[in-house]
Amino acid sequence: MVDTLLTSIEDNGVATVTLNRADVHNAFNDDLIWELNNAFKTLGENPDVRAIILTGGGKSFSAGADLNWMKAAASYTEEQNQRDAMNLSGMLATLNNCPKPTIAIVNGATFGGGVGLVSCCDMAIAVESAKFSLSEVRLGLTPATISPYVVAAIGERHARRYFLTAERFDAAKAQEIGLVHELAPSLQEAFSLANVLVKNILGGAPTAQAEAKDLINFVKGKEITEELRTNTAERIAARRASEEGKEGLSAFLEKRKPSWIKDKGEDA
Repeated sequence: MVDTLLTSIEDNGVATVTLNRADVHNAFNDDLIWELNNAFKTLGENPDVRAIILTGGGKSFSAGADLNWMKAAASYTEEQNQRDAMNLSGMLATLNNCPKPTIAIVNGATFGGGVGLVSCCDMAIAVESAKFSLSEVRLGLTPATISPYVVAAIGERHARRYFLTAERFDAAKAQEIGLVHELAPSLQEAFSLANVLVKNILGGAPTAQAEAKDLINFVKGKEITEELRTNTAERIAARRASEEGKEGLSAFLEKRKPSWIKDKGEDA
């Protein structure tokens, strides 16, 4: 039996998660959703993992939902459909809330739920030939489960267009609307760009990075009130008193690399 998901971890703590259903363009089914949820939960809890790269095997990143999976869902009861949708929602939340920095390398066609995966990652790099579509309305559906993450990535204004037209757009447009950060002429170049991001990630303190992600989720969309200011002040005070905070400041003052940088020859 072929694994639907491939996971590897390098010596520097960088994990690579590869969608491995190339014959169906890495479309979602129950097994892949479960595997993705388990992978990002496990990697997120692994203290040796510093960053996670998500990409697709074959020519596509992800075509969204598997046709056979959707066909089966058409005969489900409302309760079964609700449970099925919550499994997908749970997987997306696990990826979105993963405490480790995540990088999507978009290697090809990315439709529907595949756009959701990209939106849940902290950083995204696309090959210039990649194509995107939020295609759900053409099937009589809506991008409901992925919508919180996609709207956060591209904004309400762009969502109003692409949710309703389901039109395909290229990588340059994906970058323009904020879905991806960088473009690369080839997959090899995309991984090279990811390595630059990884080098910078490895220069940061791992728990501080996890707390920085939590900070973004906490402050986004909130009015700046006394309560918010108090919370953020408490957060930085706790960071200054933490072992990482003390180590980082000491390393800076002593002109040395902090303890979390394994390769002392690299720049922080």
